[in-house]
Amino acid sequence: MKYYLVAGEASGDLHGANLIRALKQQDADAEFRFFGGDQMQAEGGTLVKHYADMAYMGIIEVIANLRTILKNMRQCKKDILAWQPDVLVLIDFPGFNLKIADFAKANGILVCYYISPKVWAWNQKRVLKIKKVVDHMFCILPFEVDFYKRWDMYVDYIGNPLFDAISAFTPDPDFLRNNRLEGKSIIALLPGSRKQELRYLLADMVAVQDKFPSHQLVIAGAPSFTAADYTFYLNGRNVPVVFNATYDLLTHAQAAVVTSGTATLETALFNVPEVVVYKANALMIAAGRLLVKLKYISLVNLIANKPIVTELIQEECTPANIAKELDLILNDDSYRRVMLDGYDDLDTKMGSPGASSRAASLIINYANKK
Repeated sequence: MKYYLVAGEASGDLHGANLIRALKQQDADAEFRFFGGDQMQAEGGTLVKHYADMAYMGIIEVIANLRTILKNMRQCKKDILAWQPDVLVLIDFPGFNLKIADFAKANGILVCYYISPKVWAWNQKRVLKIKKVVDHMFCILPFEVDFYKRWDMYVDYIGNPLFDAISAFTPDPDFLRNNRLEGKSIIALLPGSRKQELRYLLADMVAVQDKFPSHQLVIAGAPSFTAADYTFYLNGRNVPVVFNATYDLLTHAQAAVVTSGTATLETALFNVPEVVVYKANALMIAAGRLLVKLKYISLVNLIANKPIVTELIQEECTPANIAKELDLILNDDSYRRVMLDGYDDLDTKMGSPGASSRAASLIINYANKK
């Protein structure tokens, strides 16, 4: 069959790549076309648009880039219609993808949504729209099943695809030597894959360098950036950036500072104690605090439904507070142990590997029944 996938950021590219691999295992003659990234492209098929040209965060950034966003949307719709896939698979990225779902549904194309939008966080009535334009929703967070059930919508819970990515990962035994990182323990910095995240967070992250002279800070570089993108925010500090090696970096990290998002969960699944940070445009944060009714912002705490990791948001996200939390993680054994025990509980709630394979089976089954 012909599968059209749309992912708009780095985490979607990762999950899309794993899904393509699983689909190929179950459908040997599968054809793929997609909006995505390097990892999806490595699995085969045609990359129509790279997510680096699509990922805008917050109201201000979206308004400033509205012309580009609308152009991307028109291109996506036109390409889907011209290719006529058997199934459209949308991966998170709701601001863009729900509009594509509406278009595809109106044109008789089967719509599968892989990784639910976070409609449980704010404006829950969006579920009514999802029920109209999405044929099948695949959820990766256990609490989402009950949420959708309250809205009288049946969804498929497939487990979390991060387990697939991590279980398929083989550490590079030469990672430290090849990247000249031998000698000091590592504090990993994961500032995110959006330009806005670098702008708001990276300078605060690297500012803690002098507080930990026996450790080295190492940045996990996103594939959508170059080394120069990071250098701009280092303020003259010598902080190495490693690209396409986040899992290797986490394998060797003693602690991490992580921008809120999928990476917080990846870091936890690698058993690396972390502090979660988040900053954005002040207007966006103010609106978020009015609209979002959640106790936590990190996936780690949301899934566990308790505070396993510390979250430093907006005005609390300062170099001093980041350093204070890192000091506890690195030097207070009981504090560190409590966090790692929380990670063990998280593993139990998350389930087991196989999410990508389960999603592929469901997509093929639903497409065959169309």
